[in-house]
Amino acid sequence: MRLLLTGGAGFIGSNVIRHLIDRPETELLVNLDCLTYAGHLANLRGVESRGNYRFEPVDLRDKAAVARVVKAHGVTHVMHLAAESHVDRSITGPGDFIHTNVVGTFNLLEACRTAWEGQLADKRFHHVSTDEVYGSLGAEGFFTETTPYAPNSPYSSSKAASDLLVRAYHHTYGLPTVVTNCSNNYGPYQFPEKLIPVVIQNLRHRRPIPVYGDGLNVRDWLYVEDHAEALWQVLTRGRDGETYNLGGHNEWANLKIVELICDLIDEFAPELGGHSRRLITFVKDRPGHDRRYAIDAGKIQAELGWSPAHTFEQGIRATVRWYLANDAWIEEVLRRPEPAKKS
Repeated sequence: MRLLLTGGAGFIGSNVIRHLIDRPETELLVNLDCLTYAGHLANLRGVESRGNYRFEPVDLRDKAAVARVVKAHGVTHVMHLAAESHVDRSITGPGDFIHTNVVGTFNLLEACRTAWEGQLADKRFHHVSTDEVYGSLGAEGFFTETTPYAPNSPYSSSKAASDLLVRAYHHTYGLPTVVTNCSNNYGPYQFPEKLIPVVIQNLRHRRPIPVYGDGLNVRDWLYVEDHAEALWQVLTRGRDGETYNLGGHNEWANLKIVELICDLIDEFAPELGGHSRRLITFVKDRPGHDRRYAIDAGKIQAELGWSPAHTFEQGIRATVRWYLANDAWIEEVLRRPEPAKKS
C-alpha cells in the first residue's frame, strides 16, 4: 500500500499516522498537509525519521500540486482527512470551508481519477467525514447510514457537499470509494480550540469555562485511537461505494463533560486549589447549534467487527493526563501565528 493521507499534521491525522506507520502493509505513507493553524509537525515527532514516511507541504486547493503528489508517489490508497472543521470559524469565515472542504476534495478526486484511469484494481479512496452532515436529533433516535442529510452550519454543509462529490465519483466514474461519518473525537494532540482541550487549559489557568446556552447539547464521543483503527478497517476491508458510521455509543451533554473534566483536574492537579466547577460560565448560544448527535455504528460492527476498545472513563482520564503532562507541546502550537489566508 502506498497511502496518501491528507491532513496528517492535524489532530486525527497525526494519530492515524502513528497508528498506521509501522503496519507491514504500509510500504509508503505520504502526509499531505499545508500546515494551517491546526496542523503542526510537532504532532509527528518520532515519525518523520521513518523510512516509509514522506511529508508534502501542499495545499489541497492547488490542483496541479495535488495531482503531482498522487502521481509522483504512485499512490494506491487515499485517506482524506484534511478539512476546515471548527464550526465557530465556519460561521465567521465560511469561504475557507468551501474552498478547502469542497474544492479541495474535488481536486483530490480528480487527481486520483486521472492517475488511476484504467487501473482501479487494488485502489481505494477513503473520504473521512462527520456526523454533523445529518443535522440535529431530538431526544431519541440515532443517525444511520441512510439518514437524510440536513446540515445546519457552513462547516457541516461543506462536508456534506464533499461527501456527495465522493459518491458521485464512485457512481459516475467507478472510482473505488468509501465514506466514514464519525462522531466527536477526543484525545492527544487536539488543537486547543475544541471543547475538551479548551476546558483543560482554562482550568489550568483558573479562567472561566464558557458553556454555550444551557449546556445540554448532546454529542457522541469517540477516543481518537479507536477512530484510527476503525478507519484502517474501512480502508482495507470496507465495501466499495459504502458509507460507514463511526461512533462510541457514548452520549454526553456538554455540561456533563465540562463537570467531569473539572473533577478530574481537581483529582490530578490538587495544587490548583480545587472547586473547579465554580469556573463554569454560561454564555450566549452560537447560531445553528445542533441539539443532539448520536451514531448507530451497528453496520461497521456487523460487517467488519469493529467496536471501540476504550471506555469513555479510560479515554477521558488518559486525555486529561496527557494535556497536563505536555506543556511544551501546548505552548508550541499556541505560539505559532496563523498563516496568511490564501485567495
